[in-house]
Amino acid sequence: MWTSNRKREGLSQECAADQGIVTLGGDPAAVYLGGERRWVSLYTPGGYQWRPKAGDKVLVVKAGDHREIPCLVGKRPDELSEEDELPPGSVRIHSGTGVVLLDEEGLTLQGDEVALEGDITVNGQSLQSYIQNIVYQVLASIMG
Repeated sequence: MWTSNRKREGLSQECAADQGIVTLGGDPAAVYLGGERRWVSLYTPGGYQWRPKAGDKVLVVKAGDHREIPCLVGKRPDELSEEDELPPGSVRIHSGTGVVLLDEEGLTLQGDEVALEGDITVNGQSLQSYIQNIVYQVLASIMG
């Protein structure tokens, strides 16, 4: 009996979560957590895709019976100026110079290109119908 207790006491219990620095980006990634951990699986919210890059500060949750399986679950936001501060209830998605901001004023896009695929609707109308209605309204006001 004392041997089984000795074995249990010898295990060092890791914390359930830790902050790390990505050393090799991608999925799987490598993360420095007081030592480099390789083949760290990446988990993101459903429908969302993201790949960390080297140097990102990340949150690593440890799974398994003895917390031996590190799982990368998120990235710490980059340090932002007060001008870039995100208001409560808003969402900002960015990668490089491309930015999508959803806030109480609506949708703001910044960057060189926005690519959309599939059926696009605006206020319940197809995008083509929506644009046609705008053109008709402009022409009607000019022709008056």
